[in-house]
Amino acid sequence: MVSDRLSITFAALADPTRRAILARLSIGETSVTDLARPFKISGPAITKHLKVLERAGLISRTREAQWRPCRIQAAPLKDVATWIEDYRQFWEHSFDRLNQYLKVLKKNKTPKPVLKRKKNER
Repeated sequence: MVSDRLSITFAALADPTRRAILARLSIGETSVTDLARPFKISGPAITKHLKVLERAGLISRTREAQWRPCRIQAAPLKDVATWIEDYRQFWEHSFDRLNQYLKVLKKNKTPKPVLKRKKNER
């Protein structure tokens, strides 16, 4: 996995519109027109988003007569998942250590005596 490739993938994923496009493509291939439908942005803006995703290797576009289907490409997402997995393991280990520390604190905590107030102190 090349870190430059990972940077390109993260840059492409940084935009919520591009993430929404990928979410739609995870269901199956579809046309550019169908991809653009839910967004309130121009056709050229959608095309720019698709080009960014394509350069990052996250989608592929083909031409079949008048239909231009887009497909998700999962390989760059696997690289992202692999990179994130190391950090997930780090956080799980950190939480496990925190949990052990909290158990020690709870075990060593001595209960405080409950003092009753006199009626006139209220």
